[in-house]
Amino acid sequence: MRILLTNDDGIQAVGLRALYKALVAAGHEVHVVAPITEQSAVGHAITLSAPLRVKEFREEGFFGLGVSGTPADCVKLGISTLLAQAPEIVVSGINAGANVGVDIMYSGTVSAATEGALMGFPALAVSMDNHNPVDLSGQAEYAAALLPRLPLTNLPAKCVLNLNFPDRPIGEALSMQVCPHTRVAYTDWYEERVDPRGRKYYWMCGEINHDQISPGRDRLLLTQGHVTLTPLRFDFTDTESLALLERSVL
Repeated sequence: MRILLTNDDGIQAVGLRALYKALVAAGHEVHVVAPITEQSAVGHAITLSAPLRVKEFREEGFFGLGVSGTPADCVKLGISTLLAQAPEIVVSGINAGANVGVDIMYSGTVSAATEGALMGFPALAVSMDNHNPVDLSGQAEYAAALLPRLPLTNLPAKCVLNLNFPDRPIGEALSMQVCPHTRVAYTDWYEERVDPRGRKYYWMCGEINHDQISPGRDRLLLTQGHVTLTPLRFDFTDTESLALLERSVL
């Protein structure tokens, strides 16, 4: 397959490099268009008020284009301008940190895949439940082996597949579960700190209350050690409220 590979951790990130190597080894034609710098949690932001610059990263066994923008920028620019041919799929990852539940709203990794889906291409986001991974070669090989098994041509338009790996060696991961995402949001707070010059600043912290997580959903399954796969559809219309409003105001 002809693949556009991107991420939000930056073009030099461990996860992207591992996935590139695994996809190339599996015989795919891989084109990397990824942010030059880390763009974690930028969501689906796109750059409107600054130019986008592109830098080649050419190393032994690797070639990619780094973009001075967001993950969504990379996909839009890559497909519309930088690639000679359109990809057959957009793959984003492997992200350092899980993207489950409400994470999908904030994640640049998922948003890059979503941009691909919005442009009419199959899309896969891949993440690891560890914020400081050292070796993701096993997870990358798993994802590459999964790719030809996915029913890409039969999925609904604008569907994003969200794949997450548990925080354990791939050989110790439990079976893959196809599941819905958790609906529990983070409880956030900000720690007040003081910099070396005596000025206050604030650092965001947050956690999910695991007691509120429903069984059979991605966050709990991932914590239990399963690989999770969740199909996402970005249609924000609340059909129940739509019917209520029609009855109430029309």
